[in-house]
Amino acid sequence: MTTQRLRIFFSKGEEIKYVSHLDLVRAWERTLRRADLNLAYSRGFNPRPKLVFASALPVGFTGRAEMVDILLERPVNPQEFASRVVQELPAGLGLVSVKEIDTALPVLPNQLVAAEYEVLVESQDSLDAVQSRLDGLLAARNLPRRRERPDGDRVYDLRPLVYKLWIAGHHAHTYVVAMHLQAGGHGTGRPDEVMEALDMHRTVRAIERVRLLLSTA
Repeated sequence: MTTQRLRIFFSKGEEIKYVSHLDLVRAWERTLRRADLNLAYSRGFNPRPKLVFASALPVGFTGRAEMVDILLERPVNPQEFASRVVQELPAGLGLVSVKEIDTALPVLPNQLVAAEYEVLVESQDSLDAVQSRLDGLLAARNLPRRRERPDGDRVYDLRPLVYKLWIAGHHAHTYVVAMHLQAGGHGTGRPDEVMEALDMHRTVRAIERVRLLLSTA
């Protein structure tokens, strides 16, 4: 019987940015088993620890404060939990913080409403020219895009998925373009598609998900 729900905030670094979400899940399962915690397991022929991630991070992206909820059968102090887990983490995974969550709250993916990203991109454009690109996208009434899917391409409007777009920093010809995008079951904006809409996708050097925003704390 589950008695405690802990939320882990963690980072996914450069060393493992090409690791798939499935392999990331397995890495967390191994880490938690080695930490000797009283995990709650699913039922059936192949019981697995009950882990619920907020959102899969696309391959090639890094993450600064990703989220996963862990269910435990026996309560543990979050600080003790953190001290055990941090000793077992593989290279590339970092523990940011741990806090206890009400077990009655909706599952983590159902609370997700938005995500913030930072994109490192090179451009020969001036600061004013890059800002003009961003302003032009935000001023657009719609941005029809085509997203390739295994079951067939889907045409959608990118514009309502972009809440905010700004220059977070720049040096010489390198810019940090930050964006606040819709996420969750009602539609998810992708930063790589935003950069393509800006016609700046060819010189993107890195994409990091800075934080995930929930409808409940």
